[in-house]
Amino acid sequence: MSINVLVVDDSALVRKVFSEIISKADGINLVSTAHDPIFAIEKLKKYDIDVVLLDIEMPRMDGLTFLEKLMKAKPKPVIIISSLTQKNAQITLNAFELGAFDVLAKPEDILDLAEIEKTVIATIRNAARDGVKNKLVDRFKKSANKEIKKTSGKLFTTSRRTTDKIIVIGSSTGGTTAVMDILSDLPVDIPGIVVVQHMPLRFSHSFAERLNDNLALTVKIVESGEKIQNGFVYIAPGEEHCSITVSGAKYYLRLHDGPRVNYHKPSVSALFDSAAELAGKNALGIMLTGMGEDGSMSMKKMKDAGSYNIVQDEESSVVWGMPGKAYEYGAASIVLPLDKIAQEVIGYLQKNP
Repeated sequence: MSINVLVVDDSALVRKVFSEIISKADGINLVSTAHDPIFAIEKLKKYDIDVVLLDIEMPRMDGLTFLEKLMKAKPKPVIIISSLTQKNAQITLNAFELGAFDVLAKPEDILDLAEIEKTVIATIRNAARDGVKNKLVDRFKKSANKEIKKTSGKLFTTSRRTTDKIIVIGSSTGGTTAVMDILSDLPVDIPGIVVVQHMPLRFSHSFAERLNDNLALTVKIVESGEKIQNGFVYIAPGEEHCSITVSGAKYYLRLHDGPRVNYHKPSVSALFDSAAELAGKNALGIMLTGMGEDGSMSMKKMKDAGSYNIVQDEESSVVWGMPGKAYEYGAASIVLPLDKIAQEVIGYLQKNP
């Protein structure tokens, strides 16, 4: 059965480009296009649409307003296609909370189909999977009913210190809200946390700022050479790999260039490999929702080196790709729903300082 797609973008060239990409893909059918959301609403009434590709800045109604209306009235998996200016980076982070499946960057040269073709098709296929729409609706409802507040600044209920521990998190599709959910429930003296979230460079800076504004933990972009400190969350920037180094008894962060690993830069594998090699039993790994298998085998290396690994379960994951592969490879110490992960982290650290 074909996946029916609607493309909503005010650029005729963009609509043409995505029409050509979709027309070459087996099992995917471009049902129609629309030059603005008002026109798109009529197309959604007329056709049975499975996935929507949506621009942000359009006439008569912006993409974010359209997304919210769509999730309220006729929910569909929506893939944001954005030029990713700094302004749009903030807007599209809001889009994740409103239920967007994923955000893809338009290449500087929109005619360069090879740059985006495989990613677009893979994302459409994953968005159309059974159960995805319901998970996105649940996330939309949760965000609508949740007032984001700074955490209270709670501390560990133990006198034992955990200064030699580090926490590493890998995340991709659906992960921005998952990361925020976990961090909002952690105490302010938690061991340092390093996060690789697959996203473009402009997104990573906006993501860190958004988290820092809403959490008691201090959240910042990784700077190469800085020491990992308790109560800090370090977000790997886009287009650079992030790994851990050791000097004496302290852990530090390193940014480095290199080819993409598992199609990604930053790659979860680069971070998890370094944690396996240098941290071992002092590391706690968390694998969250995401397409593909970046970091999954590296998480198994962490477990073999003595780390405790938490893998998000299939039901609460938007896409059970990375966590599913981690489970398949035997990398999980425990598999948990998203809303149980923070308490598991706290409990494990209290028992194993």
